[in-house]
Amino acid sequence: MRQVMMSVDMVSVIPDISVMTEIDKKLESAAKSQFILYWGDMGGQWGVNRSVAQIQALLFLSVSPLNAEQIAEELGIARSNVSNSLKELVGWKLIRRVPVPGDRREHFEAVTDVWEIATRVAQGRKEREIDPAMRVIADCVEAAEAEAGLNPVVLQRMQDMQEFLNTVDTWSTQMLAVPKAKLNMLMKMGSKVVSILTLTGKKSE
Repeated sequence: MRQVMMSVDMVSVIPDISVMTEIDKKLESAAKSQFILYWGDMGGQWGVNRSVAQIQALLFLSVSPLNAEQIAEELGIARSNVSNSLKELVGWKLIRRVPVPGDRREHFEAVTDVWEIATRVAQGRKEREIDPAMRVIADCVEAAEAEAGLNPVVLQRMQDMQEFLNTVDTWSTQMLAVPKAKLNMLMKMGSKVVSILTLTGKKSE
């Protein structure tokens, strides 16, 4: 009789386990979807196409490589849009193509080291935004210096902008070369860096 009761109890527990597993999957899916949607919104605010940002987030969270069809199905994005977005992410070096045995389709996986992601985004933005701006400002300053009758205030403001961009360029280049461990330590120091610089400045006086 006791064995029968135990068997009945086990049978009644199995559906509960199944329901709990299903609930866990739903919660995981909801959290994953929320992350992807939020990342897409943030991408839009940073000037990145929403689909590009969502695909990068999906691949970042994916535990295995995905092909374009899987990405399109999961995100509900047109296949052509997925292809263009993948090309852009490959160009940013935020994802890479990986072979999958037995499948001739292209599969993709994301860079998952957050420091590496930040470094590659910073490098990409420098190449696409800071470098072109520096070239344009340099041309403007050169033309302004050769222009007779130009108000000196106008020339000075152009030169100030040029100096600022040169400083940003030098700083970003140096920061990109700093090892991740030291960069992490530097960022965690926060305002303590200012105190160190203040002490260093006093000693040099």
